[in-house]
Amino acid sequence: MPDIVTRHFFCCIAVIILSFFQSQGPAKRLVSCRRMKYVLVTGGVVSGLGKGVTASSIGVLLKACGLRVTSIKIDPYLNTDAGTMSPFEHGEVFVLDDGGEVDLDLGNYERFLDIKLTRDNNITTGKIFQSVIEKERRGDYLGKTVQVVPHITDAIQEWIERVAKTPVDGKEGPADVCVIELGGTIGDIESMPFIEALGQFSYRVGPGNFCLVHVSLVPVLNVVGEQKTKPTQHSVRQLRGLGLTPNILACRSSKELEDNVKAKLSQFCHVPLSNIVTLHDVPNIWHIPLLLKDQNAHEAILKALNLLGDATEPNMLEWTTKTKVYAKLREAVRIAMVGKYTGLSDAYLSVLKALLHASVDQNRKLVVDWVPAGDLEDVSSKETPDAYKAAWDLLKGADGILVPGGFGDRGVQGKILATKYARENNVPFLGICLGMQIAVIEFARSVLGVHDATSTEFDPETKSPCVIFMPEGSKTYMGGTMRLGSRRTYFQVANCKSVKLYGNVSYIDERHRHRYEVNPDMISQLENAGLSFVGKDETGKRMEIVELPSHPFFIGVQFHPEFKSRPGKPSPPFLGLIAAACEMRTTVLPTNGFVHKLSNGVCNGHLPKTKANLHNGNMLKPSNGALNGVYTNGNGRYVDGSW
Repeated sequence: MPDIVTRHFFCCIAVIILSFFQSQGPAKRLVSCRRMKYVLVTGGVVSGLGKGVTASSIGVLLKACGLRVTSIKIDPYLNTDAGTMSPFEHGEVFVLDDGGEVDLDLGNYERFLDIKLTRDNNITTGKIFQSVIEKERRGDYLGKTVQVVPHITDAIQEWIERVAKTPVDGKEGPADVCVIELGGTIGDIESMPFIEALGQFSYRVGPGNFCLVHVSLVPVLNVVGEQKTKPTQHSVRQLRGLGLTPNILACRSSKELEDNVKAKLSQFCHVPLSNIVTLHDVPNIWHIPLLLKDQNAHEAILKALNLLGDATEPNMLEWTTKTKVYAKLREAVRIAMVGKYTGLSDAYLSVLKALLHASVDQNRKLVVDWVPAGDLEDVSSKETPDAYKAAWDLLKGADGILVPGGFGDRGVQGKILATKYARENNVPFLGICLGMQIAVIEFARSVLGVHDATSTEFDPETKSPCVIFMPEGSKTYMGGTMRLGSRRTYFQVANCKSVKLYGNVSYIDERHRHRYEVNPDMISQLENAGLSFVGKDETGKRMEIVELPSHPFFIGVQFHPEFKSRPGKPSPPFLGLIAAACEMRTTVLPTNGFVHKLSNGVCNGHLPKTKANLHNGNMLKPSNGALNGVYTNGNGRYVDGSW
């Protein structure tokens, strides 16, 4: 009798649980009942094939199928993070809300997927080794000999599993799929511990929970015009020899793969013909998710992850529309970018994206003229007169001037001259981080008459420090010792241009990365002379936003607004710069989630007060912008750019 009662009781419980899950619908059952799924993206043959774009595009495609997606980037270098690396070495340093200084690919992930990642989403060899050594010092390994296998490889796997469960889309609970990009090229000695760890990881999570996408090169020799498969064959053979078998081949080529080439790759790489996709050259990277969809790459991934029954058909209508808008843009807006890394556009990648977001929002085709700051200096007029003339011609021909962030004194005088030109000639100007400090120094020299005003970064012994080292900073340790991450700025002036651009809110949260700040002892002098510090931190002693009220558009910000700019949600300071550069008589302000075109706008400061539902600097407006733009390399030639 007790056995019958017990069985009856458990049967009732089972029925109740089953009924509950059935009532939740497929999406909720998906989150509740299954394990995390992983998509690994690796690269072969050569670097620079676009693994990051491929990983982001896969995330977009899976998100369009109704799945929640997170991302991890693995960088096999020994640096703890990207904070101390030169932009010439690795492009820009992208900064996250939590202060993480990470690889620029995480910026692509955030922009593509509209998510907020953490510093732990960027794994480096340095981080892994540091964590293992710290455990060894604490005695966590109980006297065992600490080795690459199993201790390093176990640490890598544990890190991936832990970070993959962290929500990054503002919702509760872990994502459905984690897309992992392994930096470098298969065969690199520094990536070997990660390859071994990921091989073990694929076995650990089990079949149906792991999908490997291998991005490889299929070159076309100009002599014969034939697509060559041998490099990819060797790359896959090497990958298989290391314990990883690709489920999907994503082949980079200048043109679409021929059928016989696909058949050959399928035969020699042991990959089904339907799982070989072409990533041929396209007008911009935002076509890549559509390329993957058109070749049913999502079906291959979902099949490998046992998600065909849970995912929906990808809804790419909005994405398709956005990729076509750029073709309709005709009228250009020219922005002069005055910096010292102008030879490498990746050094200012997020700035370029933010300019593109804003220019498309204003229905303009972006043209960026790269102006090397050093070429604007007086010494260049004697040493390199042609470069001097070319730099000034570009500056004077621009509709707006932008001085981005940077470190060191190289090119500073050129940036000061560019800022002075913008101020004196009513050219729209935006200074970011160092650019804001330059604006203050130039104003002190030219208007206040403090001719030796400078920053202690450039002259530690200066008698007129306009910009000083922050008290909490460190001059001994460079990595991770700056003022980093999301910090709050409180508006001080109710009717300034900046507060109107941000929707008349009382405060904003933006990301920072700096060691120096405007000297608070000089604020009263500067403001009495006409400069206005309209944004400050919670103490009121740290200057965050500066404006010149008498100028059509002259704004400097201590933070980096470019890091939070998104397609369809342009960063307000960039939107203001582009709107002013376009000489538009209207501006866009969000009011309770709606967009209003208001006449006599931000350029002349006559906007009515509004209450806006705007948080953390993101403008609440529909996405109506294209996902492409164009910029120049300084000689007037159009070069494709993308969001």
